[in-house]
Amino acid sequence: MRISNRELTNSGGFFDVPAGRQELKQIEQQASAPDFWNNQEAAQKLLQDRSRLEKKIARQEHFESQVDDAGVLFEFAEEDENSIKELSSLLERLEHELSQAEIEMLLAGDNDRRNAICTIHPGAGGTESQDWAEMLLRMYLKWAEQREFKTEVLEYQPGEEAGLKSVTFRVEGEYAYGLLAAEAGVHRLVRISPFDQAARRHTSFASLFVYPEIDEDIEVDIQDKDLRVDTYRATGAGGQHINTTDSAVRITHLPTGIVTSCQNQRSQHQNRAVAMQVLRSRLYELELEKRQAETAELEAAKSDISFGSQIRSYVLAPYQLVKDTRTKLEKGNVEAVLGGDIDDFITNFLLTKKAS
Repeated sequence: MRISNRELTNSGGFFDVPAGRQELKQIEQQASAPDFWNNQEAAQKLLQDRSRLEKKIARQEHFESQVDDAGVLFEFAEEDENSIKELSSLLERLEHELSQAEIEMLLAGDNDRRNAICTIHPGAGGTESQDWAEMLLRMYLKWAEQREFKTEVLEYQPGEEAGLKSVTFRVEGEYAYGLLAAEAGVHRLVRISPFDQAARRHTSFASLFVYPEIDEDIEVDIQDKDLRVDTYRATGAGGQHINTTDSAVRITHLPTGIVTSCQNQRSQHQNRAVAMQVLRSRLYELELEKRQAETAELEAAKSDISFGSQIRSYVLAPYQLVKDTRTKLEKGNVEAVLGGDIDDFITNFLLTKKAS
């Protein structure tokens, strides 16, 4: 396997508007050139850069305008009750925007802006862990929906009684990978089991793996001789997650043992293309890990889906609490967290990581 050494750069958060306008002007000049569309790939990338710059400039100007409005409202607030209410509402919006900007400023990695490909696997424990894996899938899909990210379940293997054996899904949105990478690891659930007639308390584990979805500007050389491609019929109660077909594809990369599959596209050709895309992303991340000399440490953290290796615990009984073992952040509203309210955990982890 060979991967090119092209460097990808991005920046997040607030920035110099005049400098941004100058850069935007340069992009507009390039886009107006007669031969602009001769290189379709380069043209698309430049237009994406233009769109990101336009959004950043608009957000910065909007933020500055709101700060000015807050100053005016503050002056009137001493004598006008309505101004107090309006000021309070405006400050809440500003706080939210600052929080989002803070997160983006922490996401400066080469791949942080990319889409994410995620896989969830249950740990030991049969139905209990498989059901917990399904709960995690719902949590992340709801989180993505709240952020207006697009999601697509690429491969879903249901459990025998409940839950799932494995699932791979794609999250499309700006900084999807950078955000979800903070969630990668083992998640622990403690609850009164709905599958235990004696109503005993059970502990279950499931793991989330996150990979950046790479595009054509990063070369990943995969040899046909290194692949084993199997087709099979998708079965099981995929329900709302997938449309089962008779042309599911599973690809095994023989040198690494990495297996990817897709079953929700309309044709075998489309399923193969998606499975190859997932494979390219996983091989790319593997190569990055090797280059950073972190592979052994990362794989050791991922390999044991059991007690003592979790990044977060979700306790439903005898009390209710979600605690992140890395940052020590705690939340008492477990229902809200399982409903996708995980941004505080992500932000705190990114801040802790930056400080370390």
